[in-house]
Amino acid sequence: MTETVPAPRYTTYVPLTDLAPAPGNPKKHEVERIIESIRTHGFVDQPITDERTHTILGGHGRREALIEMQARGERLPGGLLVDNDGGWLVPVQRGWSSRSDAEAKALNIKLNKIATDGGWRPRSLAAYLEDIVTEDAELYDSLAISEDELDKLLRQVDPETLPGAVNEDQAAPHLPDAGGDGPGDSGFSADDEGRTRLTTCPACGHAFTPGR
Repeated sequence: MTETVPAPRYTTYVPLTDLAPAPGNPKKHEVERIIESIRTHGFVDQPITDERTHTILGGHGRREALIEMQARGERLPGGLLVDNDGGWLVPVQRGWSSRSDAEAKALNIKLNKIATDGGWRPRSLAAYLEDIVTEDAELYDSLAISEDELDKLLRQVDPETLPGAVNEDQAAPHLPDAGGDGPGDSGFSADDEGRTRLTTCPACGHAFTPGR
């Protein structure tokens, strides 16, 4: 007879009001950006509970965002449940216990620091940004990438090496003049209809066809 082994990590739904933050949590959060992300994508990143201290190690910003969203009377985000009293129930990862306060604090820092320390692969990031901005400009805007970040990326990536880039060996597309000659004139000549128009990607700086 096969014995069932309890899962070392598991997900359970707990009341939002029961999510206790770690004392003195050092991580700052851009709560409004987290709220925007939850509105757009639902709740997709579970907080992690320390079974020894009964506090969360990762997820403090998401906790703050959910509390604020509920206080504003916003609708239940995707991924959450509602209890019989109308309270929000949040999925959390359970099953891990720290050996000491020092270990709990160390993991708290690691959960926030290691991912950002890795940095980005510039060419892959530029390609991702191109795909996003061509398909959904609002999603691109939600990334809140600063001009300084874009400038740094452009210094590391050759736009002509990205998929869809226009190089000197390719025929230049026909682009309309900026303005028209009269009221209602869009600036397109009679033979412009059906021709491909290009836009410059704000992420990587090269030309792309919108919607492709």
